[in-house]
Amino acid sequence: MNRGVILAAARQPVAVADLPLPQPAPGHVFLKMEACGICHSDLFIAGMETPPVVPQVLGHEGIGRVQSVGDGVTSFAKGDRVGVTFLASTCGECELCRAGRERFCARQLNSGYTAPGVLAGFVSVAAQHLVCVPHGLRAAEAAPMCCAGWTAYRAVKETAAEPGATIAIFGMGGLGHLAAQFAHHAGLRVAAVDVSAEKLALARSVGAEITVNAENAGRTLQKEYGGMDAAVVVTGSAAAAAQALRSLKRCGTAVLVGMAQAPAELPIVDTVRRGITIRGSFLGTREDLDEVFRLAAAGVVRPHVEAHPIDDAPDLFDRLSRGDITGRAVVSF
Repeated sequence: MNRGVILAAARQPVAVADLPLPQPAPGHVFLKMEACGICHSDLFIAGMETPPVVPQVLGHEGIGRVQSVGDGVTSFAKGDRVGVTFLASTCGECELCRAGRERFCARQLNSGYTAPGVLAGFVSVAAQHLVCVPHGLRAAEAAPMCCAGWTAYRAVKETAAEPGATIAIFGMGGLGHLAAQFAHHAGLRVAAVDVSAEKLALARSVGAEITVNAENAGRTLQKEYGGMDAAVVVTGSAAAAAQALRSLKRCGTAVLVGMAQAPAELPIVDTVRRGITIRGSFLGTREDLDEVFRLAAAGVVRPHVEAHPIDDAPDLFDRLSRGDITGRAVVSF
């Protein structure tokens, strides 16, 4: 039996359904899944007015074991433990792919979006962007590294902040509590910003020196702490992006990760006069993901995880939409 989490139609509640066992096409591998995280991107896709593919199996934070491989696959063999990310396949030919920036390829396919996802017991996925996963790392803790960890690591790296610098992380959910750990490990002084006292407490437990309520956070960080050298916005809130810009020192850098639906206020004159840099960050490089798994295996970064059976998935989507999950929700198979 193969059970998976599907989006049957646009803006419909997700459901758990019986699925046929897939066969690995050329260039694909057949996986028995160990775990798959539930991401805000899954929630975003489920809420789209016109998702590109429905019905669709959701999920892109997957850890699985290779059961068999399709024609042309030489990089993996039966028994290998691999991680599946949002980046399912890319053209491999464009300027961005050749430069190691495949995540920006215009012809990419994405797991659980334009390619089948991995919130299922058995899946067939393209081998192109799979990554080897350390065998000693628990599946429920490894799964969030495939997206939340990867994205958070790269976002902190994009700030180019040097050890000793201050960094504000806006949003202490699944990405934010990992970004705080990566920043702390890099020698940065971390300020955590959120509306939830519970999530701010989690931030303190993973290395945040400063915790600030999200309301008027920019002013608070300026007035009480002299402003931040960098800010990373991992929550999908336009208001948070505006507060992040207000929190920065002169010549500070804001990195935007969370996909806010609403437009954000951009104080152009202030941004120009103060030399503020604004960057977007999406996923990361292959080398970044290898480093994320290395740090996770070494215990340097550890996700706060809720592990659940697949039947809990619809409720987990509801809780995620309400902001009721502290850390990361993972389905274990």
